Amino acid sequence: MKLNFEHHQTAHCENGVASNLLLNKGLKLSEPMIFGIGSGLFFVYLPFLKVNFAPGFSYRPMPGAIFSKAAKRLGIKIKREKFSNPKDAQKALERNLEQNIPTGLQVGVFNLTYFPEEYKFHFNAHNLVVYGKEDGKFLISDPVMDYTTSLSEAELEKVRYAKGALPPKGHMYYPVYVPENVNLEAAIKKGIKDTCKNMLAPVPLIGVKAMRWVAKSIPKWAEKKGTKVTNHYLGQLIRMQEEIGTGGGGFRFIYGAFLQEASVILKNDELKELSKEITAIGDLWRDFAVDIARVYKNRNSKSNIYNELSKTMLHIADLEEAFYKKLRKAI
Repeated sequence: MKLNFEHHQTAHCENGVASNLLLNKGLKLSEPMIFGIGSGLFFVYLPFLKVNFAPGFSYRPMPGAIFSKAAKRLGIKIKREKFSNPKDAQKALERNLEQNIPTGLQVGVFNLTYFPEEYKFHFNAHNLVVYGKEDGKFLISDPVMDYTTSLSEAELEKVRYAKGALPPKGHMYYPVYVPENVNLEAAIKKGIKDTCKNMLAPVPLIGVKAMRWVAKSIPKWAEKKGTKVTNHYLGQLIRMQEEIGTGGGGFRFIYGAFLQEASVILKNDELKELSKEITAIGDLWRDFAVDIARVYKNRNSKSNIYNELSKTMLHIADLEEAFYKKLRKAI
């Protein structure tokens, strides 16, 4: 049982699953377009939520939010289901396959057998598509991989019912209605306005204000918790930025590509210029990650290194704030 499904590799799992599922329904939208319309640029700091013994950092909204927002703004209907019983979850998935419905799943990363060991840690917001079953194994299209693969029934059940923060609980989803014509212009504007609203939010937990909170906390961690704990926190920060969820630099590059596409569709040259600006900010996030990696690996032991990292992140936050204000005005 193998469905007619095209696998395309993408930079981020949720965008990729959304783009591939919609393409299967006849609607061709790029990964950046899904990401931008779904307001994928985000930042949240949750010091009271511990993930891998470090505070909760995320450069993306809650799992499923990008696809849900994009679908709503495009007039697409998505069905989502969760199951308390793993056997019911498997039956529902097999029922979809029998009805020729490729199905998106939220899963945990740690037990994905085809992932390289260095990418395996406890993160439960990964997305993939199941597009068939052969010889007792489910056929898997994981958009962050350049090839399709498979998982046994037991292996798939294990990742669908991963424990810890944001447990998937058998979560599966798939489009049930895609309109013949979508209003891209309106959807793009809504996506941009929502992104600006989130990133310029007045509360300290999300957006630019949350970035500043984290930045100012770095020297305080070093003073109160010591080098080992601080480096662990920083390692978590850049893992969420660059390895899991793409997050920091990568998300800025995707958003730059979105603004390039949007500038043509909306006939707005200012968006093209802003795409260059957010791409340059993405480069700064990547440099920031490299600096933290050097500290983490004890290759930079300057006495004031934590203050320098704090200043760098504060500078990036200033640039992002100015960017979102210009973007909001441009749209």
